[in-house]
Amino acid sequence: MTDTVPPYRRIAEELRRRILAGELTPGDRVPSTRRLAGDFGVAIATATKALAVLRQQGFTRVRPGVGTVVAPRATVAPPRAADGELSRERIVRVATAVADAHGLGELSMRRVAAELGVATMSLYRHVPGKDDLILLMIDAALGEERLPAVRPPGWRAGLIISTTLLWRLFRRHPWLAPAMSLTRPQPAPNGLLLVEWVLETLAPTRLDRRQRLYVHILLFSFARGIATALEPEAEALRETGVGSDEWMGSLAPPSALSTDALPRFAELVESDDFDLDLDLLFRFGLARLLDGLDGWLNRPG
Repeated sequence: MTDTVPPYRRIAEELRRRILAGELTPGDRVPSTRRLAGDFGVAIATATKALAVLRQQGFTRVRPGVGTVVAPRATVAPPRAADGELSRERIVRVATAVADAHGLGELSMRRVAAELGVATMSLYRHVPGKDDLILLMIDAALGEERLPAVRPPGWRAGLIISTTLLWRLFRRHPWLAPAMSLTRPQPAPNGLLLVEWVLETLAPTRLDRRQRLYVHILLFSFARGIATALEPEAEALRETGVGSDEWMGSLAPPSALSTDALPRFAELVESDDFDLDLDLLFRFGLARLLDGLDGWLNRPG
C-alpha cells in the first residue's frame, strides 16, 4: 500500500488481511474505533470510516450488545424457492433475521419475499399481513427458551428466572421489546406462558390475583424499558461505528454550566470509571425491585 492510499483504506485493508488470514475468525469482535484510532494514529472518524468499508464489503456485521464482529466467510444468496416450498415457519424465520440485522423499521412483506426469492403475493397465502407476521415473530422469539420444568423454591428465585429469560430474549432480538405493547398486549401463546409462570410463582404469597398480575406487568415493564434502548443503539452503531462506551467517554458538561455547578457529574467524568453496561443495569434494577417487593410482602398487616 502506498502513501497515496487514504488512511481509512489502509486500516480496512489490514483488518481484511487479518480476517482472510484467519487471525480474526467469524464471530470475533473487531477492534473498536477507539482502539484502531490509537493503534494507527488516526482520528476516531477515520477509524469509523474504515469499519464502515468492511461492513459494506460484507466482512463484518454489527451484533447488538457486542459491537462489530467478523461476519461468516461467505454470504450466499438464498435460493429461489417455489411457492410450494414456503411455510409460515420459514417466513417467520427469515422475517426475524431481517429484523435482527436491520431493525423492525426495515421489515416489510416485500423485503421478506426478496430474501426468500419469491413473489410478494406468495407470502399472503401463509401470513395475512405484516401485523400478523410481527405477532408470529414475537411468539416465535418468546418460545426460543423454555422455563424450567421444576420450579425453584421461593418466589424471588422464580421471578429472577422468568425476568432474566425475558431480558435474554430482548437482548437477542433488539426489535422485540419495542414490538411488544404494554397497554395492548399481543395474544402470543409463549408470552402467556410467561405470565402464567409469574402468577403461579406468586400464588403461595399473600398477594391477590390482581396484585400478582401487577407484579408481572411491573417486571415486564422494567425489562422492556431498558431493552427499548437496544434497537436504537444497534442502529446508531451501524450508522456511525461508535459504540455506547465511546459515546459516553466523549460526554462533557454543557459549556453553559461550569464544573462548580456540577461537581458530582464532573467527578464522575474525570474518574473515567463508568461504563453504561445494560446487563449490569438490568441485574441491579431487578434486584432492587425484588428487594422492594420483599419488604412489601413482609410488612406487618
